[in-house]
Amino acid sequence: MQPQPTAPADARPRPRRSKQQWKETLTGYAFISPMLIGVTLLTILPILASFALSFTEWNFLLGFQKIKFVGLDNFERLFADETFWKSLRNNLVFILVVPISLALSLALAVIINRYVYFKDLFKVVYFMPYISSVVAVAIVWQVLFHPSYGPVNNFLRSVGIDDPPKWIADLHFALPSVMMIMVWISIGYNLIIYTAGLQSIPKDYYEAADIDGAKPWDKFRFITLPMLSPTTFFLTITGIIGTFKVFDLIQVLTKGGPAGSTSVVVFHLYETAFVNLKMSYASTMALFLFAAIFAVTLLQWWGQRKWVNY
Repeated sequence: MQPQPTAPADARPRPRRSKQQWKETLTGYAFISPMLIGVTLLTILPILASFALSFTEWNFLLGFQKIKFVGLDNFERLFADETFWKSLRNNLVFILVVPISLALSLALAVIINRYVYFKDLFKVVYFMPYISSVVAVAIVWQVLFHPSYGPVNNFLRSVGIDDPPKWIADLHFALPSVMMIMVWISIGYNLIIYTAGLQSIPKDYYEAADIDGAKPWDKFRFITLPMLSPTTFFLTITGIIGTFKVFDLIQVLTKGGPAGSTSVVVFHLYETAFVNLKMSYASTMALFLFAAIFAVTLLQWWGQRKWVNY
């Protein structure tokens, strides 16, 4: 007798779903529907609308009937806009916040994890600036950096510096001042993530290194850093994206001044859209910013294969 040929797996009839399975599926969609509706209305549709508006000329006060298609004119204008390119350069300088904050956070995480008692207390202390209101933090630093009456300049005068910087009111020190505040804010979050990464490293590696006579620096270089590379990669990506999105700190502290020295792309975009009412041109900036962040993220994903150990 010849064996009967069996039907391929794709040709076999699929079992029909029972009423209970359909009910469970619909119940699941019902629970996630508020989130789906919110994301669709508040995120996906505005992104698509921004993409469409970047090819038009429109003042939103005039209504949708006044939308005029202009093709690539907004992009040509963008590439000739010196204010935009200055804001983009400030954003690129602002990226230095990421490696500085990561280095300080890692050093603090190692010290607190190994040599400090009451670890949870120090975590809370360093995490407080991150969870505090950015507006409140900016106002406090605005008082601290006051050129005439601020505690920072009063201290510098007391130690013999007769002409201290004017900080956020100084053309050359405004951007570094904002960057210092951003580092101070972000250290707490990075510290918590690094501490979790340090506690997940098996102690067997360090015990084996002690048996081999490894020095503390060697253990840090050949065990701690490689084992923390996925954490560093995650914080690097999120940190760079965060520097491109910084707005509230600039808005409260300097409003892009003095002379545009602290203006970044998102702040320039906000002024263009909601102060100058040029919504279409602002949408073009948003599209360019999305492409820039996407390109930087892809570059990091490509480079992480050479230094991230999973």
